[in-house]
Amino acid sequence: MQTAEFWKRVTMDDSGFLPRLIQVLQSHTVRFAVIGGQGVNAFVDPLVSLDLDLVIAIEDRIRAIEALSKAFRVDRFPHSVNISEQGSSLRVQIRTDPRYDGFVEHATPRDVLGWRLPVAAIADILQGKIWAAEDPTRRASERLKDLTDIARIIEKFPELRSSVPKPLLARLA
Repeated sequence: MQTAEFWKRVTMDDSGFLPRLIQVLQSHTVRFAVIGGQGVNAFVDPLVSLDLDLVIAIEDRIRAIEALSKAFRVDRFPHSVNISEQGSSLRVQIRTDPRYDGFVEHATPRDVLGWRLPVAAIADILQGKIWAAEDPTRRASERLKDLTDIARIIEKFPELRSSVPKPLLARLA
């Protein structure tokens, strides 16, 4: 089974949400990068997730969200915009936290969910995972997933271990 077909089945995406979302971004020349768990999956052995986290270049963000609003359901939150569509369990979250703004500049094409997409640099993805793991407002289960992603990254890229704060490293031991 092809990767794209596997993800389509896992996300129960009968609507074609992911390909249409990518087409909207590309047709509006929106610069973006995959981050989060799918970003991690692009560099290490993948784990199944229904989430796709993106960051959009600051200068493209308003235009991108307007275009996406015409095609999909858009829910706005203080540091993110969630994109969804009936008929798909895929959850797309666009990070609007300014700490992520530079991630698009370091993105390179990689395979994600059966697509060739721009993915943030592994060091940037790790930093995002560190921020998430240290965020006390996130659910404990989400912070544990972030710790797992941090562990997956530093196992494959041991040179990045020194980037992880000591209290998080201690939780991985």
